[in-house]
Amino acid sequence: MKPIVILSLLAASGLVFAGCRGIPAPGEKQARHDFGAVADKYRPNNRAATLLELTPDSSLSNFVEFALLNSPTVEAAFYDWSSSVENITVERSMPDPQLAFQAYIEHTLTSLMPGLFQAIPGPGKLKARARVAAAESQGKYFAFESAVLQATFNLKSAYYKLGLLDEQLQLKRETLSLLENQERSVRTQYQTGAAALPDLLRVQSECDRVQTELTNLEDSRRSVLENFKATLGLTPEQADPPVPKHFKINGETVNADELLRIAFERNPQLKAMEADVRAAEAGIAVAYKERVPDFNAGLMAEVYSPPFYWPQASMSLPIWRDKIAAEIARAKANELSAKSKLKSAQIDLAVNFAEQLFAYRETSHNLALIENDLIPKAKQTIETVRAGYRTGMADFSALTDAERILLDLQLNAAETQTDREIALADLSLMVAGVPPVNAPLLSNNSQP
Repeated sequence: MKPIVILSLLAASGLVFAGCRGIPAPGEKQARHDFGAVADKYRPNNRAATLLELTPDSSLSNFVEFALLNSPTVEAAFYDWSSSVENITVERSMPDPQLAFQAYIEHTLTSLMPGLFQAIPGPGKLKARARVAAAESQGKYFAFESAVLQATFNLKSAYYKLGLLDEQLQLKRETLSLLENQERSVRTQYQTGAAALPDLLRVQSECDRVQTELTNLEDSRRSVLENFKATLGLTPEQADPPVPKHFKINGETVNADELLRIAFERNPQLKAMEADVRAAEAGIAVAYKERVPDFNAGLMAEVYSPPFYWPQASMSLPIWRDKIAAEIARAKANELSAKSKLKSAQIDLAVNFAEQLFAYRETSHNLALIENDLIPKAKQTIETVRAGYRTGMADFSALTDAERILLDLQLNAAETQTDREIALADLSLMVAGVPPVNAPLLSNNSQP
């Protein structure tokens, strides 16, 4: 056989091997299917999805969708998951074959032997490594899901706080207007001797206090708006987002037992830790496989004396028993650590659930008291004082005091309602892991 023929055969074999495909590992096809399903919604054709055009009339769900598609934290978690899916293929694949040449030269080239070699991992090693990679990929998905839920919670929290601030500004301005009217009335009475100086000073001091609070609220609006902008994934150089005209408040109630069941069933942090346990268990199998030798086989052909072939084979010798024992012990320790972390997270989840449920119930009770009892009574008081003012039985200061009490209660109601919505968002998103509608996730169990 002529040298050019052998070289051509070796080159052709290289091209054949270059087009080879391995056998998918268990879980690899499912991982790619799941990633593709999410990518179609989140990054179709590996490009950023088209963002909604936000307006002051946009709903809360519109702002949430914009935030999820534009958040750099969510995007980073998505591509971490993408990398882990590809790693399954890497871990289950055979090593690349090697093309080698050997020559003997005295005064001239007397022997030329091209050859092809293939490393062959020990039986079961590639499958065991693929199982570890598949479990790690599941953990990366749940890290992505956690990032989606965290981004949603951050947006909702900033949204409610911005709405609260606007309502606080409105109520503070109304309070200041009442106090200024009262101050003018008391000053007139003081000039005619119908009111004492301490009464005038008290009203003026209250005006100054509310004016300062109003100024502080107006100053804080910039930072609150910047926080809202950041949760939408907008950089400081980009234009400010539109401020919603109307802020949506859910006002829904929760079933504590059902929500706790959902929390233990689908909390993404728990799911990620369960995946860590599976990865650790698969890692033990990998450690045990280190006792199995690896192989290397090849064939070299003599170009100048055909047909003359040199078959070659080698085998690794896993003789370092202490090293193998240490790898197995390390893998078992990782498993125990992962299981302990999972148990600790389950305990923390129960505690966090109890704390957030208490916060939700406390704010719900307080809100019901203010809206159903205190505010109606304050309105009734205003009507009574107003009737007395018309008949001369009550002075103007009593009327403005009653109106100011109502405004303070309305302000307290707005603050309590905001705390309630944030506690509810924390319960449903961060604790129970219930995703918002149209979130780019695998789960179909979504909250409104």
